[in-house]
Amino acid sequence: MNDLGACMTLPWRLFPPLGEEGPDDPAPSDAGTVAWRLHYNSLLYSVKEDGYDAYLARFMESVDTTRVRELVFGCCGEPSYTGPDEAVELLIKEAARFPALRAVAFGDISYEDAELSWTSLCDVTPLLRAFPALEVLEVRGGDDLALGPVRHESLQALRIETGGLPGEVVRTVGDCDLPALEHLELWLGVAEYGGDATVADLAPILSGERLPALRYLGLRNGEIQDEVAAAVAAAPVVARLETLSLGLGVLTDEGAEALLSGQPLTHLKKLDLHHHFIGEEMMQRLRAALPGVEVDLSGREEPDPGDEWWSPYVAAAE
Repeated sequence: MNDLGACMTLPWRLFPPLGEEGPDDPAPSDAGTVAWRLHYNSLLYSVKEDGYDAYLARFMESVDTTRVRELVFGCCGEPSYTGPDEAVELLIKEAARFPALRAVAFGDISYEDAELSWTSLCDVTPLLRAFPALEVLEVRGGDDLALGPVRHESLQALRIETGGLPGEVVRTVGDCDLPALEHLELWLGVAEYGGDATVADLAPILSGERLPALRYLGLRNGEIQDEVAAAVAAAPVVARLETLSLGLGVLTDEGAEALLSGQPLTHLKKLDLHHHFIGEEMMQRLRAALPGVEVDLSGREEPDPGDEWWSPYVAAAE
């Protein structure tokens, strides 16, 4: 499960390390027409680049960075152990060379390279401060993610995909002032991989006080989805939403009942509950109660009667 880049708008183009170049493909005449994907896996024998810093330096020399609008970072060295610290430091140091940069994503690493929970991240707060015009920030991974309270006037989308999101990060998101934020998506994950966020941690987000422009709220991939649904059912922020996403996690009839018993959701354009554990009867009740809403109830998971160890599970953990 990997939705990284969901809020980006341009087609992706890999800037290959030396030794990984594919068939000849003419470079775009305008570097701002693609989202540049920077992916350097130091474990590949075919890679001839002399380190990640040399790879980044060659990108800076080869591409007109003044035109670059979107950047996607994959491996930044050894997949399981090297976070994007060096990439963040470069962007901050060379911010003046990226005047058009509007979207950045970290963690475009496949399961063949490293599992989600093994993918290292870093403190992304300095990046937000260095790029006051940034509109999209997406991160995907596990260890070492940090975010400090900031006020950012331009950020429109913030997505954090994890198999276990620390409560500290959730609380910090709630402490940020993000007046332009329209899209907020948090993958809560499971306790086994550091997902210790509680419904209480979500309270500032659910109040909506610092998120006046919010139209999409995704609280996804959590093992506490029934509790989250109950809190959302009475949350002030819901009244201004167009899309509410509580999918990818352990949502059962209990959580669905809470949604039906809470504030009206008929104003929504979409209610996304994809990957869930809701029964057929409750699914019918949800659809009947929201006739004008696109209700995504696909991906229903059912118990395996032949597996004594079966238990409900989130879509992305390890």
